[in-house]
Amino acid sequence: METEVLESTDTSHGTVVLAVGAVAAGLLAACGGGGGADGSAVASTGTGTATGTGTGTGTGTVGFSYPTPASDQDAARFLLQAQFAASDAEILAVKSQGYANWLKSQIASPGSMSGTAWLDSKGYNVPDAKRNYFSPSITDPMIWNQLMASPDAPRRRMALALSEIFVTSTNVMTGYWPAYIMARYWDVLCANAFGNYRTLLEQITLNLAMGNYLNTRGNKKADGKGSAPDENYAREVMQLFSLGLVLLNPNGTPKNDANGAMIDAYSNADITEVAKVFTGYDTDYSQNPTGTSTPITQPGGGIDNVPLTIFTQLPMVQVQSGKYHSTEAIKFFQNVAGVTPVSMPANTSAADSLKTMLDALFNHPNNAPFICRQLIQRLVTSNPSPEYVQRVATVYANNGQGVRGDLGAVYAAILQDDEARGPVALNAAQSGKLREPMVRFTQWARTFGVTSASGAWKLYDMSDAGTRLGQSPLRSPSVFNFFRPGYVVSGSTALTSGSVAPEFQLLNESSVAGYLNFMQGAIDTGISDSTGALDFKAAYTAEIALAESPSSTSPGNLVNRINLLLSAGQLSSATVSTITQAVGKMKGTDTASVANTATNLRRRVCATVLLVMASAEYLIQK
Repeated sequence: METEVLESTDTSHGTVVLAVGAVAAGLLAACGGGGGADGSAVASTGTGTATGTGTGTGTGTVGFSYPTPASDQDAARFLLQAQFAASDAEILAVKSQGYANWLKSQIASPGSMSGTAWLDSKGYNVPDAKRNYFSPSITDPMIWNQLMASPDAPRRRMALALSEIFVTSTNVMTGYWPAYIMARYWDVLCANAFGNYRTLLEQITLNLAMGNYLNTRGNKKADGKGSAPDENYAREVMQLFSLGLVLLNPNGTPKNDANGAMIDAYSNADITEVAKVFTGYDTDYSQNPTGTSTPITQPGGGIDNVPLTIFTQLPMVQVQSGKYHSTEAIKFFQNVAGVTPVSMPANTSAADSLKTMLDALFNHPNNAPFICRQLIQRLVTSNPSPEYVQRVATVYANNGQGVRGDLGAVYAAILQDDEARGPVALNAAQSGKLREPMVRFTQWARTFGVTSASGAWKLYDMSDAGTRLGQSPLRSPSVFNFFRPGYVVSGSTALTSGSVAPEFQLLNESSVAGYLNFMQGAIDTGISDSTGALDFKAAYTAEIALAESPSSTSPGNLVNRINLLLSAGQLSSATVSTITQAVGKMKGTDTASVANTATNLRRRVCATVLLVMASAEYLIQK
């Protein structure tokens, strides 16, 4: 890929000012395009719920050709796919342990502090006059802390990927304790990130955040007077969370009928039938009995009796002895070739009908390739080969110990596959993916040890494309995620190559400039909290020590270090040379002033970090 970087030295501020117009063009060239129908439908909103069981502890093997990294660059490349960042210690650990052993230890590691526990630790569970019990924005500090500071980064990375499949959003959460409801959703993803898909599917189905989002909470059976169960969750649990729209081969490619046409995975009639399963569920207030609420005087007068947060942590339950659950017979997948039809007689219990339904989705032939392809897209490449998808789907079907749906084994298989570890992808035009803005920001914070000085982690919604990142975790604008899995860049070579570029749906002139402007401020001056106090600032201690190495005019050691940590050494020699020359023109040691020297050296480091994070070769992760 070729990227033009134009720079000028601003000696009054010591930062390199970028001409960013070429960056977007470089990104498009680097992507190699994308093509193919994504098959998404018009978004709808509502609620959903889930609980489930299932275990799997295998790690899965499919004959990996690269068991250990051959270099620091190989180790860093692996770490940047497996988690968010690559430190010196982690690079050394992967090199000494090998990929399989490192993955095994991470998958077996218990989760660290949950999002709910973090909110509790900050006192957010105590109602007060600030009315934090109505504030969804408290979700943001929680999730940024989880992504940037949790010691179990691989688990959090997998959970973030799952949050872009089983999508719900802080944007629409209302009522009491919306941040706690979202924290519980996040905690379910983290707890099951390396567990079993079947367990996760049920727990998400009965989760209160999903119930609020896709209308399962309060969904009622037909009343015989013209009403019918809400179909939102029934549609999305099939289309987005388990099967997709069309029947798939084991390698994730669409099946075709005798006329060469794709085959629908389900029909509108199936949606109507499945919707009956998701009726009668509502919030579980059984552990919030009368008398346990906290009376809060309201600004305009009156008292608000605020319930405890306990209900936010519980799965939805059947209410009023199943009064609202449909007892009609249910039939679905009756006319889908190659798929076992499902029939439930009238008066099947809510628990049995839910189990039958979720088991059918879990065991459907689409489930493995559909879920595995999306996880590969989130972690490694937008355009995995059919062979790559099938290898991982095979591990999903059987982790080597007879267990289906073992997500830990799937994670390990994705990251050890030859298409992820081999050198071929480094030079292939259509390999890799655009780094998501929230992942870049998290990487910067983890790489350079950025923490919250106050401990409050008051980083909020970063969704604004013109002034911030253009993306914020747990704030998807719709159930179809921030971008569609089959998004194609208009006017790119993707239209004829058959490849896709999902994350590019976030990319435009405004988001490119907004990202660079936001990161320039964050990298250099840091980020202040809502009171104006500086709360997040990188020290760059190790990097400042290299700011004039091997010489002031050619700080190649600094550039090489940042290149390794941020892009696994994937910047081209031309880009490395350009950045080295630009930084070498900036002021360095001031023999007359120790303070000026410290300022100048820090500015050299900040400029290097910004230039690397602005380059197309960094933004396209391979």
